[in-house]
Amino acid sequence: MKAPFSPYLSEIAPGLKRLVSLLRRRYDYVSVLSTDSRGFAVSISQKAKSVRNETMTTERGTVVRVYRDGLYSEAAFNTFDPARAEETGTEIAQRLDQQLDLLKAAGVQPYETGILPDEDRQLFVEMETGRLPEEENLAALIQNLSAVSDRGMAEGGSLLDCTARAQSTHICKLFLTEHQDLRQSYVYSEGSVAAVGMLDGRTEMAYDGLSGRSGPELFDEMGDRLLPGTLKSLDELLHAESVVPGEYDVITSPDVTGLIAHEAFGHGVEMDMFVKGRALGAEYIGKRVGSDHVTMHEGALCAEDVTSYAFDDEGTPAGDVTEIDRGILKSGICDALSALRLGTEPTGNGKRENYAHKVYTRMTNTLFDSGTDSLEDMIASIRHGYLLKGMHSGMEDPKHWGIQCIVEKGYEILDGKLTGKVVAPVVLTGYVPDLLGSVSMVSSDREVFGNGGCGKGHKEWVKVADGGPYLKAKARLG
Repeated sequence: MKAPFSPYLSEIAPGLKRLVSLLRRRYDYVSVLSTDSRGFAVSISQKAKSVRNETMTTERGTVVRVYRDGLYSEAAFNTFDPARAEETGTEIAQRLDQQLDLLKAAGVQPYETGILPDEDRQLFVEMETGRLPEEENLAALIQNLSAVSDRGMAEGGSLLDCTARAQSTHICKLFLTEHQDLRQSYVYSEGSVAAVGMLDGRTEMAYDGLSGRSGPELFDEMGDRLLPGTLKSLDELLHAESVVPGEYDVITSPDVTGLIAHEAFGHGVEMDMFVKGRALGAEYIGKRVGSDHVTMHEGALCAEDVTSYAFDDEGTPAGDVTEIDRGILKSGICDALSALRLGTEPTGNGKRENYAHKVYTRMTNTLFDSGTDSLEDMIASIRHGYLLKGMHSGMEDPKHWGIQCIVEKGYEILDGKLTGKVVAPVVLTGYVPDLLGSVSMVSSDREVFGNGGCGKGHKEWVKVADGGPYLKAKARLG
C-alpha cells in the first residue's frame, strides 16, 4: 500500500501558501517546511515495559525561512489556523524583523550568502509500505515482543535480562515556496533484541537489530531473525579474551564497515564544516585518500533504509553522491546555504532534528561500494589477524582525521583460518587515509544498517544509515 499523505498538511496547505505570498512582499525569499509525523516506540524486558506514542522523528509543526539584505532568519510555530494566515503572517514578520535587526545591531558579519533559487517544481510522493504505525495493533505487538523476551530468558542460561524493542514512524513533510510545492510520505521502522548475561562475575551485553523503509510488518519475525544470533554473541562475549594491542590485518563485517564509513568520511565531508574551516577534507578534494579498492557513496537514493526520502528539509531533491571514487576524494555533501557559500550545488543533505531546529549538512545513507572478493578468500589471505563484528560506537576528528571505532568483538584468524578464539571489546584507531589506504580486498556483497541515530557533535540528532561489504585492511587494535 501507499503511505497516505497527511490530511492535516493537506488541509493547511492553502493557508500556508497564502502565508508565503504575504511574507514574499517583505522578503526576497520565503520557504515553509511543515511536518506531521506520527509513530510509536515499544520496549519490553523482564524488568520494564515502555510504550510511547513518539519516536526520535515524531513531530508536528512549521518553520518559515526568509532572506533579506544578505541575511537569513527563521521562525517556528506548532499551531497554524489557515483562516488566520494574514494575522500569522504579521506576527511572524515582526519576529523575523526583530531577529534581523538584532543581527545588524550586534555587528554580526554574516557568511557571504546569496539568495536561494526558487525554480518551478511540484512533487507528490507516497512511498510503499506494508502497514501504518498509526493503525498498528499495539496490544498484539506487546504480546509478540514479550514472547521474544521470554524465549530469550528460556534459551539463554546465563541471562539476566532480554529486551525486545520496536519503533515505527510515518513521516509526512510539506515544503512550499512561491514556486514550489513538494509533498512526501513514507514509513520507516527499526527493531532490536538485547541480551544481558553474567558468568563468573563478568557481565556482558549483546545486541542485534534490523531496520528498513517499511512498516511494522518488519517486527513479525523479529524473534527468529535476531534472537539466535544475539544469544550466540552473548555467550561468545562472556568467554572472550582481551586483544593484545598492536597493528593487525583485519576484516570488517558490513556493520563495522558502515561504522568506518560514517566516522571516516561522514562528518569529515559535511561541507558546512568546510565553510567554518573545521574539516581537513576540504583540502583533499581531488586527492587520494584511500586505495583503488575504496569507493564510497552517500545519499538518500543510494540505498533504501530509514533515511531514504524524496527531498530534504530545504526542498532539495534526494541525491546519490560519489564521495570517493577508487581512492580519490571527489566530493563532500552539502546543505543549500552552505552550497551557496561555497559556490557549489546542494546534494539533498540539509536535515533538521525537527521543525524547530536549524538545518545542518547531515548524512543519510553512507556506504562503501562492493568489490569482487569472497569472504573465504579474505580470511585465507591473513596470517594473523581478526574478523571484526558488531558495531558499538565511534568518534572522529574531522580537523585532523583521527578515528576511533568501538567494536563488539573480534574472531582470531591464524594461518588463513578462524581459530575459534574471540576477543572483546576491541577499539580500532588510526589516521583515516592510512586506514583506507590499506584496504586491499572488498567482498561482493553489501548490507545497510539504520538502527539508532547520529548527533552533530553532542546534539542535533537525526536518523542515518550506513554499511557496505566486508573489507580487508590494516588497523591498530587495542
